[in-house]
Amino acid sequence: MSTEIYPFTPIAYVRSDAKFRCDAPRQSVFSETGSILEFVPDARFELALADLRGFGRIWVIFCFHLNTGTEWHAKVRPPVSASGKRYGVFATRSPHRPNPIGLSCVELLEVGKGMLRIGANDLLDGTPVLDIKPYLPEADAFPDSAVGWKSELVETPWTLRYAEAFEVRAAWLLSVAQLDARRFCEVQLVRNPLDKRRKRITILDEMTHRFAIGYRTWQVVFRLNPESRVITVETLLSHYREDELLPGSDDPYGDKDSHRLFHQRFDQEK
Repeated sequence: MSTEIYPFTPIAYVRSDAKFRCDAPRQSVFSETGSILEFVPDARFELALADLRGFGRIWVIFCFHLNTGTEWHAKVRPPVSASGKRYGVFATRSPHRPNPIGLSCVELLEVGKGMLRIGANDLLDGTPVLDIKPYLPEADAFPDSAVGWKSELVETPWTLRYAEAFEVRAAWLLSVAQLDARRFCEVQLVRNPLDKRRKRITILDEMTHRFAIGYRTWQVVFRLNPESRVITVETLLSHYREDELLPGSDDPYGDKDSHRLFHQRFDQEK
């Protein structure tokens, strides 16, 4: 049995507004936000990109850079798993794998000098890109293929609606702290919004289906309608207690000044 090691050097890095794991959708088609692939300076890469113009989609082979050095498990529980059932990791798209390699098919929007602009994707900012290949419909598309255990699942996405209070606060947070709470909702609430195994869900009022979900040190409050499958995102709150924001208190995430400014701006609206 060979024990060779195959080193890889990134050819490009992703530049995206998606900074954290919670910002990444399960698949690229579940996103609405594009990104830039910025290539490492090398004249050969510019030549290598020349004939990509005209292709509608590309395959991006990348490294799950936030998962390197972490332990992987032979059986995993996918987000869409029925009743929490575990499946063999090779039968899933789990990012925790023996080798942290990912594959994503994305729309190619622009070929520039040392860069590619791509459409909806599931890549985080700083993701190392290992290779690019053109998508060929006649070779890569098999819509009638069996999908194994996925065929047993029926997954209907939820519709999101945003209250004005949330929109105003989310816009403030994006401008002040560069955190995109709206994007977070689109990733975390459209599918399996109450999955407590992967999301920090708090029950606020079970009778009226009102909940909150943790977004780093913030909290998004939402209400769901099980019949219409509509989620109304009501507001955005600081997840720090008042005593935790006192001057001189520990600031492990370096973001308490943003929370203090948030209180100054929005406390009068309570």
